[in-house]
Amino acid sequence: MACCRSCLCCQCCCRDTETRTPEELTILGETREEEDEILPRKDYESLDYDRCINETYMDALEGMDNKRAKKYEVVKWMLVFAIGVSIGLVGLFVDFFVRLFTQLKFSVVGNSVEECTEKGCLALSLLELLAFNMTFILIASVLVLVEPVAAGSGIPEIKSYLNGVKVPGIVRLRTFVCKVVGVLFAVAGGLFVGKEGPMIHSGAIIGAGLPQFQSITFKKIQFYFPYFRSDRDKRDFVSAGAAAGVAAAFGAPIGGTLFSLEEGSSFWNQALTWKVLFCSMSATFTLNFFRSGINYNKWGSFQLPGLLNFGEFKCSDGDKACHLWTVVDLAFFVLMGIVGGLLGALFNCINKRLAKYRMKNVHPKARVIRVLESLLVSMVTTVVIFVASMTLGECRDLSPATTHNSTEAVNVDVNSTIRQFFCSNKSYNDMATLFFNPQEVAIHQLFHQDATFSPVTLSIFFVLYFLLACWTYGVSVPSGLFVPSLLCGASLGRLVANVLKTNLGMQIYPGTFALIGAAAFLGGVVRMTISLTVILIESTNEITYGLPIMITLMVAKWTGDFFNKGIYDIHILLKGVPLLEWETEVEMDKLTASDIMDPNLTYVYPHTRVQSLVSILRTTVYHAFPVVTENRDNEREFMKGNILISNNIRFKKMSVLTRAGEQRRRCQSMKSYPSSELRNVCDDQVPVEPTEEGQDILQQMLERRHIPYPNLYPDQSPSEDWTMEERFRPLTFHGLILRSQLVTLLIRGVCYAENQSSATQPRLSYAEMTEDYPRFPDIHDLDLALLNPRMIVDATPYMNPSPYTVSPNTHVSQVFNLFRTMGLRHLPVVNAVGEIVGIITRHNLTHEYLLAKLRQHYITI
Repeated sequence: MACCRSCLCCQCCCRDTETRTPEELTILGETREEEDEILPRKDYESLDYDRCINETYMDALEGMDNKRAKKYEVVKWMLVFAIGVSIGLVGLFVDFFVRLFTQLKFSVVGNSVEECTEKGCLALSLLELLAFNMTFILIASVLVLVEPVAAGSGIPEIKSYLNGVKVPGIVRLRTFVCKVVGVLFAVAGGLFVGKEGPMIHSGAIIGAGLPQFQSITFKKIQFYFPYFRSDRDKRDFVSAGAAAGVAAAFGAPIGGTLFSLEEGSSFWNQALTWKVLFCSMSATFTLNFFRSGINYNKWGSFQLPGLLNFGEFKCSDGDKACHLWTVVDLAFFVLMGIVGGLLGALFNCINKRLAKYRMKNVHPKARVIRVLESLLVSMVTTVVIFVASMTLGECRDLSPATTHNSTEAVNVDVNSTIRQFFCSNKSYNDMATLFFNPQEVAIHQLFHQDATFSPVTLSIFFVLYFLLACWTYGVSVPSGLFVPSLLCGASLGRLVANVLKTNLGMQIYPGTFALIGAAAFLGGVVRMTISLTVILIESTNEITYGLPIMITLMVAKWTGDFFNKGIYDIHILLKGVPLLEWETEVEMDKLTASDIMDPNLTYVYPHTRVQSLVSILRTTVYHAFPVVTENRDNEREFMKGNILISNNIRFKKMSVLTRAGEQRRRCQSMKSYPSSELRNVCDDQVPVEPTEEGQDILQQMLERRHIPYPNLYPDQSPSEDWTMEERFRPLTFHGLILRSQLVTLLIRGVCYAENQSSATQPRLSYAEMTEDYPRFPDIHDLDLALLNPRMIVDATPYMNPSPYTVSPNTHVSQVFNLFRTMGLRHLPVVNAVGEIVGIITRHNLTHEYLLAKLRQHYITI
């Protein structure tokens, strides 16, 4: 019987799933098992880049003259400089301790390997290496347990934030501490991860937190600083911080600026470009100054611009036949771009399946399972590199001719990084030279050493590194993907160079092919074009590489996009973030705003009772509410009966603008001018005969254009007995007000009694309204005993009276461009007579939602 019941339940569940339309699945945010697709979640909140220019904002502007405005701008530039310097110092901190722990580990393990090679106790050396690596990874993984958002590179989350999505916890101080400390232990622990990606996340956190002068994590860190307390200002600072993180990581301030523009920010202007570039420059030169002074004791020499430097690519002085690249090499670069795109697509496909497996089988379980998985990855990685170096590496003879003269310019002592593990004194282990060095040093080896690595070693290294890096990205440690991808691609490019030079006898520069291979694989994984091209050019300090790098990245991106998306976009989709692309597909223009809007509105009135607001705020999860008035018949009769209705009707009449009324106002203004021409402009106008109580004919027509509806008070709730016409009755749109604003008004007791005028209501300033940003109080924190539920709240001074709106007939491409370009959070749909008929949010513009609506459109046709 139990079996039968379970079968029946399974059949019912399957039947329910089959009957759901794609639109319903999109709205519910569920997964379509047959397509294995995760749809955007509905619980992500959007940022509001648009200014709320209400009465309190205008009052604040009136108190700001030109001198104060200039001081405000100077403070902004000073904060941008402080953000850049702070990011440079954070990069210095991470680099110093990574080097310290890595040198300590390799020195101890290296001495042990040399001793145990003769004594036969290599198992002891392996245990020492395991102890170091697993201890470091345990610390990094425990820090991620403290703040789970600190896992990974953080670039998907920052990209989502700059796109306009508020991902919880990504810019908190606790996340910053766990990220910075965790990444240095993860890199020192030998995992195939980089510190460059987390530097971008750390920079964004500094950009978000430093101008606020307060911390949610540490309550005592709080200073009164009433400026830059909006999503608009915060998002600009995050853009600057993220760009400075790229600049500090690669020594590429221009590339960092382009990264912030290409990968994230939907809204951009010239002033923001200057600030972002200045912040990136500040971070680059701060890190360069201190690293050059500490490492080479040459303060002020500026020799190390970033955490990762590719060095100088140049031929030996005596080799006149050498060239960095030729036109003939471009054909091979295109082929490498195709291969890089294919391998990048394979990497992303495997990593996506691993991420889905973790979401289903690791994350739902106890949090300690994540730590155990990180330790398992660390153990397997350590054993693989040790065994591969011991059994698969080739012992090659040491000779002075194995290095280019350019190695000295690279500032790396190549001989000191060559590992002789498991080989005699006059030879070195080429596999151990790659595995038992920091990843940046291994990249230098592949870029600037000649005749060092055999094709077999490079092939094995590439396969092992590819698989282990793919498995590692996604475990519960802070981890970057730039350096592992560069190293993996550099080994592939160096393999191609060895084949062309040895087997085909071509005169080529191996370092160039290693660089192009690194660019091809990295481009195939992350699918970046403009910013990545400039980053690599700035890192190499060789402008002649611009064309081959750009061609390689474009080919790699086109090839990879044929199969799947970039790795960061894949992880954004896996998290269900409603990301908006740069533009919609042409086919989507078959839809209009009325097709995708949500007509079920929860609204408030200009004057609403406290009990109604509390009920709305506690029973809904919406973050904004249209401020509306109803179109009633015989409004003068209602005005006599209730002060609340009277105030709302009076506000509606005052806000209705007619052409005749506006012309009368202008004529009255013109008649006050001394010029006879201005005085006589209105002389020939036919006056509009006012009706009783000053109402013109157009206003009477507006009042009579709808049939009468149930005479509801603004504090009454909708009834299930209402007809469709009653539920969706016409509503005149006056503006938008945010949930946070309403809650602030209620908690601060901003209301007036029914027997009083609305002028008696207390008035809050703009600084008081934004004082609690970004953690506004919750409606459940309101003590109802302190408020009279019959009191009335006048929301008109605090609402946004002029938000962006669209017509119901506006095509989706126009709606999408307006929403994304202006960084909107809510977009009301208003018809030709000023009535709100629906509202559009970010979730109505996601690709999945538009696709579902398009399918529904075809079915309807």
